[in-house]
Amino acid sequence: MYVPPAFKDDDLDNIRATIRAARLANLVTATADGPLATPLPLFLDESEGERGVLYGHVAKANPQWRSAPLGEAMAIFMGPEAYVTPAWYATKQETGKVVPTWNYIAVHAYGPVEFFQEPERLLGVVTRLTNIHEQPRAEPWAVGDAPGDFIASQLRGIVGVRIPVTRFEGKRKMSQNRSEGDRIGVAAGLAASESPEDRRVAPLIPIPR
Repeated sequence: MYVPPAFKDDDLDNIRATIRAARLANLVTATADGPLATPLPLFLDESEGERGVLYGHVAKANPQWRSAPLGEAMAIFMGPEAYVTPAWYATKQETGKVVPTWNYIAVHAYGPVEFFQEPERLLGVVTRLTNIHEQPRAEPWAVGDAPGDFIASQLRGIVGVRIPVTRFEGKRKMSQNRSEGDRIGVAAGLAASESPEDRRVAPLIPIPR
């Protein structure tokens, strides 16, 4: 990932927060037949290893797990993002020398990928993923709510994913390279937007509060 110094984010707490907040990641592997990618939910077990271990699963019919990876896998996690119009910049009124851009938060996690099919391990991953995403609900659904033989049959149709993380790349592009006046204008414009995603980005713009 191209990360100019102004946008580099190597704060581990920020990186972990982005991973936890991401509802869907992309698993990318390079193979002899070219790159392969799968959108899937992943969770980071921070208790394992130096940087944690990512877990998830793919469909057994997905060819990605059968294709030997060349080098490390990459998992991509996207955070809040928003289009930035030049109309919000103070510089537009001053010089007119402005162009559109996009603000966003992204994390790339790298590591060797392992695919596994042991039922006990798969059940553990599926259970943890389910608990993570059901927890906010008033009445969370649990894997144990379904018949055991049905769950066993479903597990036979998936393959587990395990990635011990060797390094993270974090990027936080939130108009840090713009003047204070421009940043104030961007924050105000995003805050007034009808888009919920834009309003999520607004408080992330670094301005005097």
